[in-house]
Amino acid sequence: MSLRLLSLVSVLFSALAVTVTLSYCSSGRHKESMSQDTTKAATSLDRVLAKGRLDVITDYNSMNYFIYRGQPMGFQYEMLEKFAANIGVKLKIRIEEDLEKAFEKLDNQETDLVAMGLTVTGPRRKRFDFTEPLLITRQVLVQSLPENWRRLATRDELETKLLRSSLELGGKTIHVQEGSVFKKRLEVLAEEIGDSIIIIEDKRDVEELVEAVSKRQIEYTVADEHMAMLFAKIYPDIDVRKPLSFEQKLAWAVNKEQDNELLREINNWLTTFTSSKEGRILYRKYFEGSGISSSRRSEFHSMTGGKLSPYDASIRDVAKEIGWDWRLLASLIYQESEFKPDVVSWAGAFGLMQLMPAAMEQFGIDTSATPEEQILVGGKYLQYLDVQVPETVTNPEERIKFVLAAYNAGIGHVLDARRLAVKYRKDPDIWTDNVDFFLKNKSKPSFYRDEVVYYGYARGEETYRFVVEVTERFEHYKNLLPE
Repeated sequence: MSLRLLSLVSVLFSALAVTVTLSYCSSGRHKESMSQDTTKAATSLDRVLAKGRLDVITDYNSMNYFIYRGQPMGFQYEMLEKFAANIGVKLKIRIEEDLEKAFEKLDNQETDLVAMGLTVTGPRRKRFDFTEPLLITRQVLVQSLPENWRRLATRDELETKLLRSSLELGGKTIHVQEGSVFKKRLEVLAEEIGDSIIIIEDKRDVEELVEAVSKRQIEYTVADEHMAMLFAKIYPDIDVRKPLSFEQKLAWAVNKEQDNELLREINNWLTTFTSSKEGRILYRKYFEGSGISSSRRSEFHSMTGGKLSPYDASIRDVAKEIGWDWRLLASLIYQESEFKPDVVSWAGAFGLMQLMPAAMEQFGIDTSATPEEQILVGGKYLQYLDVQVPETVTNPEERIKFVLAAYNAGIGHVLDARRLAVKYRKDPDIWTDNVDFFLKNKSKPSFYRDEVVYYGYARGEETYRFVVEVTERFEHYKNLLPE
């Protein structure tokens, strides 16, 4: 080969490496923030984009964030997912039922956002910035219906047995969630009626207090009306028609900053989303109809039955055998089949774990296998793949991602992506932001035709999303389900 030709090859290879590096560093809006002028002070939005993650604190209840039949759900959760996707970052949710602790974490910049449907008040505004309102609501009294309410002849007769005047609150004992705005409202109300109201700040959250009223363990509590209306469908023995306040705004809280770009970004998105068809559908999903209240009675709701599927016991047993968290294995199974044991894919993959015919033959089962046998063989197959992942992948979390990728695409494509990572000077033992890039792009000729690639073309985007979705769902399962 002539010197001129060698020089030309060298130039072309260098150009390809630069192209790969540039495309690698610009994958996702948060990567773009890296190239901003470093002399300019980073705004709240810059910090979120730079880390590629929106850290949020919310609460766990039948409205905001829960799991139903294996799927994370909730009004706050879905809103947050859509906003995070809009700015091109991942969403990381943490649960905190203690409002003051949530506020302290926001003060200390341990989170970017507190998203609990917070009532916007004067004192809170002095401490934090609030987004445009997600909802307009008011505070209502939650009281139990009389024990014989179904046998009462008329609505008027029922009304006489319920507290309807604010004056009747005098001398009553009312439990409210500790740290909530409900205590302040009752104190003002006591001043207005010129009588005492016994207010007990309770460690339990609003839904737990409503349930206690339903069971007649306490007499009264207070809730925001939109939540109370949902709870009245879940707990039919309560009444929520006595208002205690005027209309109030519910919003998300962020830290106060002089140039609050994150707040501006959220508000711009909220203005568009809440008036859109998608926003209206989401509102109706959680605040109208009976779907949420009926799902709440299911054994597959995280707040009631606490089960993900009919196969939880087998999933736990197999996960213990292979050294996995059972919630991770459950997330994989949900991704593959949504816990449906007889489903068959277009490619012939079968059952809960969508095992291909060759894998089923390798481990001695066929389509007559019981769900328990499918999970057992799926676990053995995961172990088989794990053995083929090089021992140099020592980080347990990263190793799991390699195994998941191999489960979806085959170990050969994963090893190809590792070789590409080595060639382009990325870490072959780290999946995230290293090997994942090369498998994601293995559908492109410039990669699958590379001399270090042995197994050719792969639908890498599908595998990339598979790993992301299984691991993200696992995080939600860890938030909401016990080990």
